[in-house]
Amino acid sequence: MVIAFVLMGEIVVAQLTASNVKQNKSLVFEDDFSQTQISKNWIVETNEQDTAGFFITDGQLRLDTETGITCWYKNELSGNILIEYDRTVVVNGGKHDRLSDLNQFWMVTDPQNKMFTRKGGFREYDSMQMYYVGMGGNYNTTTRMRRYDGSGNLLIVGEYKDSFHLLVPNKKYHIMIVVNKGESKFIVDGNEYFSFKDDQPFTRGWFAIRSTKSRQLIDNVKIWRLE
Repeated sequence: MVIAFVLMGEIVVAQLTASNVKQNKSLVFEDDFSQTQISKNWIVETNEQDTAGFFITDGQLRLDTETGITCWYKNELSGNILIEYDRTVVVNGGKHDRLSDLNQFWMVTDPQNKMFTRKGGFREYDSMQMYYVGMGGNYNTTTRMRRYDGSGNLLIVGEYKDSFHLLVPNKKYHIMIVVNKGESKFIVDGNEYFSFKDDQPFTRGWFAIRSTKSRQLIDNVKIWRLE
């Protein structure tokens, strides 16, 4: 959300960041990927073709996938939360480089009780309950937020097709997801892309970073509990 206010006769623009979220917050988890291997705090779903498609390089998590990778934070979350991280879609001549699909799931539960048994294929997740944003999906032609109801109904609750809301190659984005009192917000570089107030909100579940065919870098993951 971009907030404008007047200071000494001048218009000042402030962007929404974790530091100026008004609610008190406490840190639940953080990972700056400074280790040489992905930590046990993450559960990775992928198929045999992509088993070498996730690793730590230069202090960042790299997803380099042909068919799809989902990285789950292993602990279930509940209540009011804030999730933030840096993320880049790399396009520089690599085998899997494609400007598409900066994807994320949150407040995910599985009515079929098959959590962490899938292999990273996007349609495998249709049976889950969750909120989802696909930024730059469909070969970077759409940015959408959906509500999955657990029965295959993938309701689009917001959509953009303009260039401002699509991906730029090799740009580091700061992503924030805010869940507060039944409302989910998706914020990119301080700009609120989506705000969805759910009449029947998902109040607990898991968080995942995922992608389809592409090369992406993730860093500075933090999860906060909002008081």
